[in-house]
Amino acid sequence: MTTIAMIPARYAASRFPAKLMQLLGNKTVIRHTYDNTLATGLFAEVVVVTDSDIIYKEIVQHGGKAVMSIKQHESGSDRIAEAVADMNVDIVVNVQGDEPFVQREPLQNLLKAFEGEDGQRVQVASLMQVLKEEQFIKDPNYVKVAVDKNMNALMFSRSVIPYKRDQQIIPVYFEHIGVYAFRKNALMNFTNWPMTPLEAAEKIECLRYLENGVTLKMVVTQYMGIEIDTPEDLVRAAKLL
Repeated sequence: MTTIAMIPARYAASRFPAKLMQLLGNKTVIRHTYDNTLATGLFAEVVVVTDSDIIYKEIVQHGGKAVMSIKQHESGSDRIAEAVADMNVDIVVNVQGDEPFVQREPLQNLLKAFEGEDGQRVQVASLMQVLKEEQFIKDPNYVKVAVDKNMNALMFSRSVIPYKRDQQIIPVYFEHIGVYAFRKNALMNFTNWPMTPLEAAEKIECLRYLENGVTLKMVVTQYMGIEIDTPEDLVRAAKLL
């Protein structure tokens, strides 16, 4: 089974423009993401897919592999689907460019979702971690996910889910981490479907799968570091580094 990692990387992020080119320690956020993904040793190939000459040069000039997108894309999945369309691969892992602390174990566990008899039925899998801090549970920049007893996603939202109507119950909140693994066919189907109503409202691309009846297997991880969405996240990441 051939597995590759693709890192979609936009320069003009709406919440934090040029965030991937911000310095974190002695190198940029996107280089941390690329180098750490490559260092896992899990992939036949690791490629940054970008719409930016600046990001392209940042990766290539430091010995990495990058390709330029041909078309404009609404989501990272659409961007990498264009890049892998003519590649002979089985599993495509989408590591978001703003995940500078990516490590081997979470990605390895994500890939295990496709193994065995049950894994044959999995088309898409993604990561999540328990979210405990009240400020982050309420923060719309932190996407929450509700799952069923088989760890399949029921809903993704920037709102608080589940809503704590009964104050005596202490629910478990999961933060969705924007790292996906797809069978190639599932990814190509995604990019051929139009944007769906919930996806458009929430600006959460994986809702397109749920709205088209495709199950997402969720895998719990204990550590993914800090996703860089805001300048405040970059400050927190620098302290963690």
